Order: sequence, then structure tokens, then C-alpha cells
Amino acid sequence: QVQLVESGGGSVQPGGSLRLSCAGSGSLFRSYSMGWYRQAPGKQRELVAAITAAGTPNYVDSMKGRFSISRDNAKNTVYLQMSSLQAEDTAVYYCTAGRTTFNFYQPAYWGQGTQVAVSS
Repeated sequence: QVQLVESGGGSVQPGGSLRLSCAGSGSLFRSYSMGWYRQAPGKQRELVAAITAAGTPNYVDSMKGRFSISRDNAKNTVYLQMSSLQAEDTAVYYCTAGRTTFNFYQPAYWGQGTQVAVSS
């Protein structure tokens, strides 16, 4: 079992940046792939980025260049650095822990989510 707690969400102006953090519990944290999902109002939840246990990041094509995922296993923490934020990035962002098989990430555990609002 892994418990995940996100932080770092908030309000930001268009063009701004935010860094989300996700603290995980348990000694097995480093064995999990980690991923960030988001769900905008009225839309389906979508994968933003994932990172394998070995630290290899993977991004949804539309997120490449603006979002960066990283992890610090010593701190049981995964990060999502977001830059050049636009209104369409407004969503609840969820941290997940799961497994990656043949480059396909499947989440097993979810955090409670953190709200990101981009507006002027």
C-alpha cells in the first residue's frame, strides 16, 4: 500500500510556473513508477507524465517541453515542474504510483489531488 499526498497547487497567471510535489509513504516507494494525471472541469482525466522506478521520464506529446517530471527516492517524493502555463492547464492534478510495462504506465494508487488554476 502506498499513500500519496500532493502539494504545490494554487493560482498562477498565464505564462507562469508551478512545481507540484507528491510525498509517498512506505519503503517500497522507489520500486514504483510514478505518474501525474490531471482532470479539467468537464473533461476526462488524462495522463500528463510518468517516470519509471529507474528514473526514465515519459510525457504525453502535448505536454513535452513545458512539463518536467522528476523523483527523489531519498525523500520519497516525485515532482512535476510546469512552465508556460495556460488557461487550459487548469485542472486538478493527481499523483499516482503504479507499474510500467512495455512503456505503458498503469496507476495503482492515487493521491487526493491538488488544484491548479491558471487565470489573469
